[in-house]
Amino acid sequence: MASKRMLWPRRRPLIRRRTPPGAAPGTLVIDPQAPPPVISVIAYGPDELVEETIDDPRAIPNYLGKWPITWINVDGLGDADTIQALGEIFELHPLVLEDVVHTHQRPKFEEYDSHTFIITRMPQFEEQFRTEQVSIFLGANYVLTLQERPGDCFEPVRKRLRNQRGLVRRHAADYLAYALLDAVIDSYFPVLETYGERLDDLEAEISEHPGPATVAGIQQTKHDLQAVRRTIWPQRDTLNALIRDVSPLISDTTRVFLRDCYDHSIHIMELVETYHEVAAGLIELYMSSVGHRMNEIMKVLTIMATIFIPLTFIAGIYGMNFNPSVSPWNMPELNWHLGYPFALGLMVVVVVGMLFYFRRKRWIG
Repeated sequence: MASKRMLWPRRRPLIRRRTPPGAAPGTLVIDPQAPPPVISVIAYGPDELVEETIDDPRAIPNYLGKWPITWINVDGLGDADTIQALGEIFELHPLVLEDVVHTHQRPKFEEYDSHTFIITRMPQFEEQFRTEQVSIFLGANYVLTLQERPGDCFEPVRKRLRNQRGLVRRHAADYLAYALLDAVIDSYFPVLETYGERLDDLEAEISEHPGPATVAGIQQTKHDLQAVRRTIWPQRDTLNALIRDVSPLISDTTRVFLRDCYDHSIHIMELVETYHEVAAGLIELYMSSVGHRMNEIMKVLTIMATIFIPLTFIAGIYGMNFNPSVSPWNMPELNWHLGYPFALGLMVVVVVGMLFYFRRKRWIG
């Protein structure tokens, strides 16, 4: 006979590596499900801005050098030729391009001769927590960002560029890179607010009507919070490296803003730890609630059984059917005119007396 075992929902693997083992370094293997790339360019200076979408990456050099700062954003990594063309235009190392298309990388920071390479992970919350890899290349007068798919948290930065709000139009490319990193870090706060509300709902559910679905919700929340912690921890280390390491592409002024972004990442870590402890406490609260509920049920059943024990004894006495005509001691009350009401009344008195005793002892009520 086949053994019975608990069936848990299968989670998708954390890493989907498409490069075969032993492949040459720098091999680009594109995810067949990745969307085709869409290239958008924002070229700007203190007084003017141009925003366009281009089809051919070979048109990017027309913007470089013509404007003080150029931001090239690529949504989608589904075309190897486009990735290779970007590598040739910006002189990117083949290993860097491999990290771009293999989107399971942890956040990190690497310094090269002509550019700085930063990987960050942008949170996305649907049914469960997941992240999208964002690769950022910072050059002397450009910022290149590559994302897995369309849709990001950079729209506030774009609005600041279009409306000349803030410092982004008056600073160099390193400040734009900081603004993008800050937008990614700040996008974790709405996600954590969602988990905070979920934990409140789970706590209320435990207090009202806990069930197996409650435990599943708590476990899923704990799993997601662990994923957030695994993501934000190297993110914090990356920001610390950007602040600590000396780079000619990052000015001291921008490092001051990066320190603020680093503080935000520490705040996120603290929130994650707090919510994780709350989720662990909810498991204990659930077990206590279930145990208390079981104790209440057992108490009610015990009281009912205790009440019926003397009633059963009385009914058993009157059910022995000793013949009173043989001996005057053989249940003379069977011949009483009110013998049956007397037995019932005796049972009622016993029940009321026991309930009064239980209440006085504060076992019930």
